[in-house]
Amino acid sequence: MTAERPRRVTQRDVARLASVSQTTVSLVLSGAPTSQIPAETLERVQAAMRELGYVPNRWARALKTNKTMTLACVVPDIANPFYPSLLRGMQAAADHAGYDVITVNTDGAAEREQRFLNWSLEGRVDGVVGVFFTLRVADFQPLTDAGIGVVRIESSKKKVGPLPVDNLYIDNEAAAGEVTRYLIRRGYRRIAMIAGLGGPQEGRLNGYEAALLEAGRKPLIVADEAFNEEGGFRAAQQLFALPARPDAIFAANDMMAIGAMAAAREAGLAVPGDVAIAGFDDIFAARLVTPALTTISQFQYDLGTTAAGVLLDRLQRGNAGPGTSQAMPFRLIERSST
Repeated sequence: MTAERPRRVTQRDVARLASVSQTTVSLVLSGAPTSQIPAETLERVQAAMRELGYVPNRWARALKTNKTMTLACVVPDIANPFYPSLLRGMQAAADHAGYDVITVNTDGAAEREQRFLNWSLEGRVDGVVGVFFTLRVADFQPLTDAGIGVVRIESSKKKVGPLPVDNLYIDNEAAAGEVTRYLIRRGYRRIAMIAGLGGPQEGRLNGYEAALLEAGRKPLIVADEAFNEEGGFRAAQQLFALPARPDAIFAANDMMAIGAMAAAREAGLAVPGDVAIAGFDDIFAARLVTPALTTISQFQYDLGTTAAGVLLDRLQRGNAGPGTSQAMPFRLIERSST
């Protein structure tokens, strides 16, 4: 004989035990201001919930309030160490506001980014913070029309219009130019760049090229399809095989830079004695490798908290008003690899 499933504790049960109305229990659960609920009543309701083991039914609440209290963080590669710090910052701000965060990995693929849009329109999240490689601002109109907030993390300043889509961006071109000029000031003569495909590559390549051209030097770029250690290793191998190998390498991200350092060791080259290597992102491993990596910090944690704050503010205002574009800081971190 099958055991009877225990009955779920309801708000009505809590109200009965606490000797209050069900409306009062709903106010407590919604986080209503303490001015609306006497302290003694609040304590009584919370004690009743603990005693009964009451767990709010978030789906029933979502149907009633039209809010899921859930945000999405959309990234192209969750294995990239840049993104966990971003996610932690977003989670901290969301927690403070009573929201949960789910993470969606797209691999930067158009089909997966579009699938996420369709998934969001099913009413699963209230807002989105994301890095999108293929979607354009107009693609988000179905979400904004449905009241879903959108904050994009971009690699350059974007034009804004009436659509309520907010943008945070790092000036990748300026940051890459700063790294390159730093290497020039350090006295390096043959400065090469290794890059991957897609993402923020264009701005970083442009900044590198502009800095070299203004110094009267020719750029030397090797690209690999993998934006990671393996790609950096292969690209650096190509550079080290040249008759006049570079004496400095700027990698488009820290993972590629770490791959280049491994290639240098395999080739019997000292870093920075034979070849200096600099990266971009300041992932946690950048300070742990030997030698520690010179790089650009994008303050990923702060970027996450700011993105969540912009999104929550947008939701609080009813997803109204035109889009915005906000520059975020970066800083060159000098370490011993250069």
